[in-house]
Amino acid sequence: MEKTKQMSAPAENIMGTMPINPLLIKLSVPMMISMLVQALYNVVDSVFVSHVSESALTAVSLAFSLQNVMIAVGIGTGVGVNALLSKSLGEQNQTKANQVAEHGLFLALCSFLIFFVVGLFCVKPYFQAQTTDPEILRQGVLYMQVCCMGSAGMFMQMMAEKLLAATGRTHLSMISQLVGAGVNILLDPLFIFGTFGQALSGTTGAAVATVIGQFCGAGVALWLNWRKNPDIQLDMRSFRPNADAIGRIYAVGLPSIAMQCVGSIMTFCMNLILMQFSSTAVAVFGVYFKLQSFVFMPVFGLNNGTVPIMSYNYGARRADRVHKTIRLAAVYATAIMLVGFLLFQFLPGQLLGLFDASAEMTVIGITALRIISIHFLLAGLDIVFSSVFQALGNGLFSLITSVCRQLAVLLPAAYLLARTGRLELVWWAFVISGVVSFALSLCFMIHINRTVLAPLSAAPVNPQGR
Repeated sequence: MEKTKQMSAPAENIMGTMPINPLLIKLSVPMMISMLVQALYNVVDSVFVSHVSESALTAVSLAFSLQNVMIAVGIGTGVGVNALLSKSLGEQNQTKANQVAEHGLFLALCSFLIFFVVGLFCVKPYFQAQTTDPEILRQGVLYMQVCCMGSAGMFMQMMAEKLLAATGRTHLSMISQLVGAGVNILLDPLFIFGTFGQALSGTTGAAVATVIGQFCGAGVALWLNWRKNPDIQLDMRSFRPNADAIGRIYAVGLPSIAMQCVGSIMTFCMNLILMQFSSTAVAVFGVYFKLQSFVFMPVFGLNNGTVPIMSYNYGARRADRVHKTIRLAAVYATAIMLVGFLLFQFLPGQLLGLFDASAEMTVIGITALRIISIHFLLAGLDIVFSSVFQALGNGLFSLITSVCRQLAVLLPAAYLLARTGRLELVWWAFVISGVVSFALSLCFMIHINRTVLAPLSAAPVNPQGR
């Protein structure tokens, strides 16, 4: 009888009992490391492919927007599951927590089926809309077909990692990430350079290596959930889809999906604007995105560690722990972005040198990096505010600020500044959009504090939650 009771209601999660600062570090650092590894192996992928041919590199580059949509669906669905699972655990509602976790795995499989169909019927038209070069078209289609039709590993890995993160086991999530990335990096040169035959070489080989790595990561993450995560009990044999549960997951997750997709639209449009000046300007923009990922990824990792803590304590009605989490996350995020700002200000030439930049590219790039990085000083707080909106079930606020920053302000500002004929002025569009986005996020944060957090502070506090 006692054993049954223990299984149905496990001892309270560390997110409700551990002091906030060590808890935030415990949950965030593994995620930060994972995301840095992710950023690193994406660069390694590009390096290996670039040694095949320029057309191969171009094909993989053109695939970015569609890949980003896949990642957006996986991450966004995971964000919805993460927030609701943490909240259910905070409410001590074990049945609801199990239901959310099971629906997360189900939705991961549904996402795979959708992109399997995309791989069959939509990939070729997608590339035909971007290029007429037959070699780029051939390599791009092969690459994305493998990625789409083998995406089950990616979606299951993302979801299983979110289940681990939602229960405070980000160190286990990190293990899954490292396994997936490690396998990918090891297999990349073997497949890309034809070790396993010509049919599995080049861009096809890169895609196969990626898919195998994702399946390995998924296998590890699922095993860790079944064996090392007592906060959820998965029973897919008796699982039945529930429309209400799915709706609650996507009420939080859809804004996150949309935010990710917004980035793809912004990149495409910015490339069109910059192409008016030169292809070198476009190349500089591409290099900036690779470099800034190493600054932003740690903050996004911090964000992933912050959301479950806030969601759990919001569900447990512990306003003091929610407030303290926000304050500490703001300090850490600002510190990380400040380091990034200083690197971009004082070492732009060295950073561009990593990409074997030409003299023209270096001149344009130094100016671009120094100007664009000014918005880093506000971006850390902007990301933290976004995590608050997601954790407290107001993901729409995150979407609004993201659309404002990347589409409604950035693109019109860049277009108007481009009309001056001065490329250096275009980069200021990033600073303008960053300031407007921060101001909007601050207004939303004040509203959340007044309508959600302030009333929560008046609720009784569980004496365990210190």
